[in-house]
Amino acid sequence: MYNKESLAVVWLKRDLRLQDNEAIQNAINTGKRVLLLFVFEEFLLKDPHYDKRHWDFIKESIRDLNKLLLPYNSKVLAVNSEVAATLNQLHQHYTIRDLFSHQETGLLCTYHRDLKIKRYCHNNLISWKENIWNGVLRGIQNRKGWIGQWKEYMESPQFSFHPKNQLLTLHEIEELEKQFSSTDLATPENSPIQKGGVTEGLRYQNSFFKERYLSYTKGISKSELSRESCSRLSPYLAWGNLSTRQVWQAAKAIRPLSKNKKDLDAFTAKLKWQAHFIQKFEMEHTMEDSSMNKGYQMLKKNISIKYQKAWEQGQTGVPMIDACMRCMNETGYLNFRMRAMIVSFFTHLLWQPWQDCAVYLSKMFIDFEPGIHFAQVQMQAGETGVNTLRIYNPIKNGYELDTNADFIRKWVPELAHLQTKHIHEPYSMTPLEQGLYNLKLGIDYPHPIIDLKANRQRASKILWEMKNDPIVMQENNRILEKHTLNNTSLNIAG
Repeated sequence: MYNKESLAVVWLKRDLRLQDNEAIQNAINTGKRVLLLFVFEEFLLKDPHYDKRHWDFIKESIRDLNKLLLPYNSKVLAVNSEVAATLNQLHQHYTIRDLFSHQETGLLCTYHRDLKIKRYCHNNLISWKENIWNGVLRGIQNRKGWIGQWKEYMESPQFSFHPKNQLLTLHEIEELEKQFSSTDLATPENSPIQKGGVTEGLRYQNSFFKERYLSYTKGISKSELSRESCSRLSPYLAWGNLSTRQVWQAAKAIRPLSKNKKDLDAFTAKLKWQAHFIQKFEMEHTMEDSSMNKGYQMLKKNISIKYQKAWEQGQTGVPMIDACMRCMNETGYLNFRMRAMIVSFFTHLLWQPWQDCAVYLSKMFIDFEPGIHFAQVQMQAGETGVNTLRIYNPIKNGYELDTNADFIRKWVPELAHLQTKHIHEPYSMTPLEQGLYNLKLGIDYPHPIIDLKANRQRASKILWEMKNDPIVMQENNRILEKHTLNNTSLNIAG
């Protein structure tokens, strides 16, 4: 084919939006016609960190983008392939000299993929421009001045979406689809998991800033109340339906007339917290499968498939843990406090390696963001050395955060008919009490699979002693020197 049209391709990844999308803006600025592309890559579809729920969320996001693109007579080309193979196929119809995407702070396998694409682009005379993602910087050696740069980015103008009739038309994309293994974008309609898409993200954002944020700090740790009082924006930020800058600026815009500036400020502080941990992961990529503090790599734990399966299925005999696991498995969401508690239970009380916990949770959390996920799992496992060691007592947390046991009743229905004190500690019931409530421990609901007190003491003793290990202490200094922020306004430990 001669005189092929030169095309600018936007490779969508975790930036599934039109507004405030620098990659799209850069493509439009070339003056060329633009193709929006998403590739469902086989190696990621098979990756153990992902689950069907993630791909459904992405499909819903693409469907929503296609609705938003209808006024422009265009849509996203969504294919099952690999990126290099897709570009090769497109080369048969167009000249590809410009590729645009954001700089992804993802799994190590996606980084290796990006290195291959970089070589491919070099060999095929393609200019690949990657823009920074939500203020996260690649290649920096420490955090000096970082918070100032991040804030400057958050306050800078958003990128608008004005394609000037540059997008490939629906007809042209439909013709291209015939050349690929196209993706079926259908998803289950009645799923309890949050739906993907810009439209859904804005709906959650609007309801939060209109009213729900008023009880943000009051309900943030409560097992049931948090499901309403928290923003629930995390999946829309993780998959890029909304940019952090969009949400940050929306929060700042309502602050002058806000009825509760304290709660609003607490929320925007969490946005800084989010960026802080993603930046840490960008600078410490080995934490995906190794303890960031190398001193803890000597900590060996015996793997128990029995314990891990009981934890995964919500059958540990500890009601608050089981309620959290069942809720997460079904809905893809838990608040921060509950996430910390189930990680602590797995790594401290069951004494299992955090790596196994990290893989399972990444599959279940719809808002799986690698940059936050691995840092947080290691922190809650007590293997950073620089953070306070917290070994959560799930019984105490149950009484404090689910006082009337409403959350446990909902997710562990076999205990719902018990008095509240028995719901929190069913193993304390006498045989007579079990008979009165028609509940047989070990049959209707399991006995605790471990001795909570003894296991807590063991974990505490070992981990506190390790904090004095010379390698752990040396690594503490390295981590603090590399990641400490020289601005107290962030107020984050670690």
